[in-house]
Amino acid sequence: MTHSFEIIPRAPYSFDFTVARFMRFASESVDLVEDGQYRRLLADGRQLALAMVTNAGTVAKPRLAVVLHSPSRAPIQLAGFEAQLRHILCTDLDLRPFYRMARKDGLLAPMVSRFRGLRITGSPTLFEALVTAVLSQQVNLTFAYSIKKALVESFGRRWRRQGRTYHAFPEPRRFAGQTLESMRGFRLSNAKAGTLIRLGETFATNVTLHGLAALPDEQIVERLTAIKGIGRWSAEIALMRGLARPDTFPAGDLGVVKYVAQGLLGRTGKATEDEMRAFAERWRPYRSLALAYCYAELATRRGASTPGTIEN
Repeated sequence: MTHSFEIIPRAPYSFDFTVARFMRFASESVDLVEDGQYRRLLADGRQLALAMVTNAGTVAKPRLAVVLHSPSRAPIQLAGFEAQLRHILCTDLDLRPFYRMARKDGLLAPMVSRFRGLRITGSPTLFEALVTAVLSQQVNLTFAYSIKKALVESFGRRWRRQGRTYHAFPEPRRFAGQTLESMRGFRLSNAKAGTLIRLGETFATNVTLHGLAALPDEQIVERLTAIKGIGRWSAEIALMRGLARPDTFPAGDLGVVKYVAQGLLGRTGKATEDEMRAFAERWRPYRSLALAYCYAELATRRGASTPGTIEN
């Protein structure tokens, strides 16, 4: 079945700048951007739907045209899929307070003008964001995303449409049922394999985790770091990318202590996590947004084809 509807984001909203993050790696197999269209196979309970989102408006008057294709002959619940898309594409965030703050900041002021309408993209679930963060720990991101692709294609639900196979991100129970040996076959270390299995077990059985989104950032970090293998960096990345929190700041990220410190602040060497956390205090309560604009600026200066190709 096919369903069509529109999403009207809060202005200003740049679809192109926002989805550019998904274009960083050729191995990306979940969040796809092709010919200006965003595609993702979404799951809502047992229902699947392939979402195709096209920009049909402007930054000042944004409008997204959505088409959902479902393998089911029964009617699907559109509200759940629309809510996921709104979260992934961060359509409902009001950027105006951030812009009022940023225009008074010498570093951010030119960036918010240049990348007007850029948002933080999110993962549909905190579980997905944590898995991606774990895969990205201490390795080249191209390598991390190649492992993600293999995991998705092995454990994710799939649907073949018009000669092409689309994959949904795996559910927690699929990781919970694996052994260390089987997970090691995906080029994972023992530590990372164990962490992914524990994440699967935790999110598949602990219903209280589904209410984390209602908690303040620090309480969520505390809950997540109680899971063996999840440190503060992974928890903060998951908050930023899984819950799209506007004021999370992963100060220990290499992109922060090296690329922001050297490329934007003029340091000759890497900064410390404490130094960057202290520096970012001036951006509260919009540190995540400020960081997203910094990464877009860095990518542009490096000559990347799209903004936002440096960070995790």
